[in-house]
Amino acid sequence: MNLLNNKVKVLLITLLACAVSLAFMASSHAVSARTRTVDSELIVHEWGTFTSIAGNDGQAVVWSPSGSDLLPGFIEHFGWALSKTNLRGTVRMETPVLYFYSPHETDVSVHVAFSRGLITEWYPHAGRVNSMASARWPSETHSEDTPLAGRDLNSMSLYKQRADGNISWDSVHLEPGKSTDFARDPRESHYYAARETSATPVRVSAQGGAQQEKFLFYRGVSAMDLPISARLTPDGNLLVRNFGKAGIANVILFECRGDKMGYRISGELQNEMLLQPPDLTDNVERLYADLEEILIARGLYRDEAHAMIKTWQTSWFEEGSRVFYIVPQSFVDSILPLTINPAPAQTVRIFVGRLEIVTPATERALETALASDRQLAFTKYGRFLEPILETIAARDPARAKRLRDFAYAPCCPQNAQRR
Repeated sequence: MNLLNNKVKVLLITLLACAVSLAFMASSHAVSARTRTVDSELIVHEWGTFTSIAGNDGQAVVWSPSGSDLLPGFIEHFGWALSKTNLRGTVRMETPVLYFYSPHETDVSVHVAFSRGLITEWYPHAGRVNSMASARWPSETHSEDTPLAGRDLNSMSLYKQRADGNISWDSVHLEPGKSTDFARDPRESHYYAARETSATPVRVSAQGGAQQEKFLFYRGVSAMDLPISARLTPDGNLLVRNFGKAGIANVILFECRGDKMGYRISGELQNEMLLQPPDLTDNVERLYADLEEILIARGLYRDEAHAMIKTWQTSWFEEGSRVFYIVPQSFVDSILPLTINPAPAQTVRIFVGRLEIVTPATERALETALASDRQLAFTKYGRFLEPILETIAARDPARAKRLRDFAYAPCCPQNAQRR
């Protein structure tokens, strides 16, 4: 009888243990479900641009990726953001915008990290920006304990940074059907073109009152490696290579000289391809239409694709030679991880890479411009002038010195300071 009672006790203990285990698993699953909620009606779309310059070997060169375009005065930024010409990196991340689509009002939190980079501008107000990256900034002239505010901007290097840049919006309220007057300032800006979509308006609390917008906007600079290279061959063609695991959906070789332009659109780039220079017989309206269809095919809505092209039509298609390519979303997710809670049912991220190519035609055009009107040349080439000169110098030091002497002659005080 005692033996039977012991067996019953063992059985009861085993059953009780199983019940506790099942209850714990159910509880853990419930907690996990709460922390990983999904909004089945929420859709998020994003577009942006990665801008770089190819050196003689086809790889992105280190440059000072400053901006030549004016942003509205209400955009928030670091106090030194306008001096980000001092930041040396390989990529300027330009105007990513996050659109939200929801049939019901809801609150979401958003966090974006930027590999080997910093977030420099944003809107609406963000709860945290570069909270880890800006805590310390090792540099060539300061100890690691010197705070960011006390550092010499000219010594800063994104290559010295030990933490990724990041930005967080802790509470973004989505307001479908909300009609509002969004912030503007007297200056015209291509920033406003991104509002021309059917996206759900958002509202974010800020110290001076709620800020309303059609999207979340941010910008940054990085020292990341690109998934692509583009090198001129001796016969004048362009050898384009894909270093990533994913195929690059489309590669567009574009060239503009004076009032003439042309472009070539390739299919998917898996490993490498050779592109011949385009005939300068096309028109920009046809290119707008072709590029819009490419963006739509990758997942953007038509009004989003149109807004993206309208945003960049004055700078993407300026004089010079460049490669545009659709950055694989897997690459975007790896260097710019995005976390939204509750998670959207669908997330589409379309980034266009822009890789400037320093061709012999570009060198000749720069030489002509510097010889005729230096101030106009600075305006025309802007942020690309110095990396173009450095690229020429790596191959032809004498010619680069002659061009640099044209550019930074001491008769122009503002130029002499940049030598």
